Amino acid sequence: MPARALAVPRDIPGPVVRHAALGRRYAAPGPAYPCYPPPTSLVPQIGPADYREALERSNQAARPLSLYVHVPFCRQACFHCTRRPVTTTHHRHVEPYLSRLDREMVLTARHLDKGRQVEHLHWGGGTPTFLSLDQMGDLIDRLDARFGLSSARDRDYVIEIDPREADVFTLRHLEALGFNRLRLGVLDLDPRVQRAINRVQPAGLTEQLVDEADRLGFRALDMDLVVGLPCQTRAGFADTLEQVLALAPSRLTLAHYAHAPERFALQRQVRKADLLEPLERLAILEVALARLEAAGYVRIGLDRFVRPGLAAASSPLPARDRIGLGVSAMSRLAGLYTRNPVRLTDYEAALDQGRLPTTSGRWLSPDDRLRAAAIEGLTRDLRLDLDTLGASFGVDARAHLADALVRLRDAEQEGLVAYREQRLGVTRPGQLALRHLAAAFDAYRS
Repeated sequence: MPARALAVPRDIPGPVVRHAALGRRYAAPGPAYPCYPPPTSLVPQIGPADYREALERSNQAARPLSLYVHVPFCRQACFHCTRRPVTTTHHRHVEPYLSRLDREMVLTARHLDKGRQVEHLHWGGGTPTFLSLDQMGDLIDRLDARFGLSSARDRDYVIEIDPREADVFTLRHLEALGFNRLRLGVLDLDPRVQRAINRVQPAGLTEQLVDEADRLGFRALDMDLVVGLPCQTRAGFADTLEQVLALAPSRLTLAHYAHAPERFALQRQVRKADLLEPLERLAILEVALARLEAAGYVRIGLDRFVRPGLAAASSPLPARDRIGLGVSAMSRLAGLYTRNPVRLTDYEAALDQGRLPTTSGRWLSPDDRLRAAAIEGLTRDLRLDLDTLGASFGVDARAHLADALVRLRDAEQEGLVAYREQRLGVTRPGQLALRHLAAAFDAYRS
């Protein structure tokens, strides 16, 4: 990037969707960055020996632990899904999986110092509440026996919930097990959209769970919505948002539906006629962002927002070593990023052979860490100070990230970002293309 200071552009008149050329360029969902490097960058040369080394190396820093447990089972397949669920109606199919999870816990925990605090626990899926109450209790007992779960008031223990697979008894049981945050998969409350993705869940189910969670005293309640689902409309999604905001969730996630039937077999069930035009998807996102801003919700990440007054409590978390357990689970600790097999049979085979199921990964380079910080800062704060970023890594960030700044030149000319005196800022129209702006810093994208 040349040393000159780029002119700060005025916001282009009106949102991106009113400019057809820009809309077409940025309407397709860009990549999500729950972490960096992206999973597509992981290589098969990383295996169990690397993971064992990282586990033991992590003891030197003695950071608190974060455990993620993947429960892949669902009673019914949702057509939009990208998580490769195991669809079944029989709880007995869960028992072999829980046994293998326990084997993975044993193989993992033997390389960790005893007494490291588990401050964060997350059950995802799939549908974790597909487990019976006894199975949920058994899994908590196993986790506690292998790692030692915290009972501290400031712990963060969250579980993803399909409102169709939970009731008041489920919530009471989860509260007794130590969970203090719930994450409800709402997606969209429009019945036509729900039918199109084979996930019919009346709004009353969600409302009942919210009332019971409030009565039981759960610390926080999050909700997940999805932009761009089949049959979605601006008016319909606006109505969904009004119903959701009336329930005052602590956090909201606006995920993006990406149609890739060649990769995800379930999406082949989606009717082509029900798919949205790219500009309509972008218009729905525009409606959603405007409504969240009007309601006072504050962005804390790429697709994440918090209720007014909670932004301070949602500041970046202290460093933790993240251990993923289960099929497709990801871990990140001591400079290593790894993933378990995405196919259940491969996961089972590894553990049946008595070895950790690590199947791919990447040792993080200084460049990876710098770019991860740049993506996180830009998507959380909508601005990036390159001087501050460079100082924290001991490098000239503008020179090191010159490739990213070159890739952002078009976005600057289009009024999506402003760059001056080492400061990069996202304009209001640029928020609709935030995923694409973040991708400029991704060294692994072709």
